[in-house]
Amino acid sequence: MARPRPLDDDEDPDDEGEDLDEPPSPRRARPRPPPPRRGPRRDGRPAPVRRWSASGSTEGEEEADDEAGEEEEAKHSRWRRERVPVFWRARDSLWFGPLVALAIVVVLVVAMYAFTQNWPPAYVVESPSMQHGPNDVLGVINTGDLVLAQKVPTSSIQTYVWGVSTGYSTYGEFGDVLLYYPNGASVTPIIHRAIIYLQYNPAVRGYNLSIPANLPCGTAPGDVYETPESLGPPAPNCGTTNLTGTLELFHIGWADANVTVDLNPAVLGTHSGYLTMGDNNFIGSSAPNAGCASDCLGLPDQEDGLSQLVEPAWVLGVARGMLPWFGAFKLALEGMTQYVPAQSWQFMGITIVGLIGLAVGIHYAVRAEGIEDPRRREQEEEEEEEAEEEEGEPPVSRGRRLLRSLRPWASAEDDGEEDDAVPPRPPARKARPRPPPRRGRPRPHVRRAPKPKPRRAPPDADEDDDR
Repeated sequence: MARPRPLDDDEDPDDEGEDLDEPPSPRRARPRPPPPRRGPRRDGRPAPVRRWSASGSTEGEEEADDEAGEEEEAKHSRWRRERVPVFWRARDSLWFGPLVALAIVVVLVVAMYAFTQNWPPAYVVESPSMQHGPNDVLGVINTGDLVLAQKVPTSSIQTYVWGVSTGYSTYGEFGDVLLYYPNGASVTPIIHRAIIYLQYNPAVRGYNLSIPANLPCGTAPGDVYETPESLGPPAPNCGTTNLTGTLELFHIGWADANVTVDLNPAVLGTHSGYLTMGDNNFIGSSAPNAGCASDCLGLPDQEDGLSQLVEPAWVLGVARGMLPWFGAFKLALEGMTQYVPAQSWQFMGITIVGLIGLAVGIHYAVRAEGIEDPRRREQEEEEEEEAEEEEGEPPVSRGRRLLRSLRPWASAEDDGEEDDAVPPRPPARKARPRPPPRRGRPRPHVRRAPKPKPRRAPPDADEDDDR
């Protein structure tokens, strides 16, 4: 290591701060030998730089080297234990979105199965037999709706005539809506409303009615049923047991229809069960979902030949909740969208847009609240600043990138016009890299003597020489 130059007797150590305008000393500094270079250490790492002392003494250099080596060893071992954290988010992965969507679907399916105790838990309505008119009515079962079929005890099912007495209603009308297999066959189930329960009596090959005792009977405007061929009790034409012939039901459903049931075991079957009918099934309607203008005659499933009386064992479940409109996707894939109301597509589009807007709002609201790691934000800001310095352009936010990607219609001419209208921003100057800090002995500052200006000869001397 080089030692500092000893001062002469004529030099004063306090003269270093003197003004540079004073005439410098003609004596020039002697060149100092470079410090000796040390070879690499045994472990392959470069040797630590020796510490420089103001006195220039080399005593204790070996101890300083040992201390520096120990500090470096401790630093490397600490680096091995405590690595620099990488602020990685799960959503940075390409699989994050699909896995989250799959998890949501699995949770929904499991929740629906736990609620309905039935598999599959939901069914798509493929026909307009339950609609209340040709249009989509909220709260009513329409074509394209997903209906949940919940398993319930048979004793808890309420029919239409019982609902009239108790005020119990579902999906716009009295009574429960059943999903059942027609004639017990494992085919596409039918979703219709239970009107009345008939109990078969083999002794008379007739049926008994399961109705409330106070149900109005007769032909008056407010009456609900009549049995024309019965003698009673409780009154003529209002019997409830050992019935044969026909059964008349009045003011059924939203269309205020009248229903005539033939109490014939060949038609209804020699067993007990539910008489079922769709809310939009009428005789003489010009279209399957056109409704009925006046003097509507209801058409039960048993009279239409769809099924005999629905036994409790045939009941798949009771409609308990639905997801409107979204079953139309399945019908579209099968080419059966002719019965889907036009309003269903509109409502479904509005719902999808609303859900997307809600998801985006929740995302940015949660992000604004600071749920993200602040260190991650600092890292992103540093990356944006580095990109700005390298490219010379301001960083583009994610929102602007999304808007630019959604402009496939922009042509090159439009881009040219925009470029002409808005002058381009001059690129920012690149920051000059700073040299790394110098380690070891500081660089000495040497005052150099200014170069003397050449003196010109006086003009008189030049004339004398010419002479």
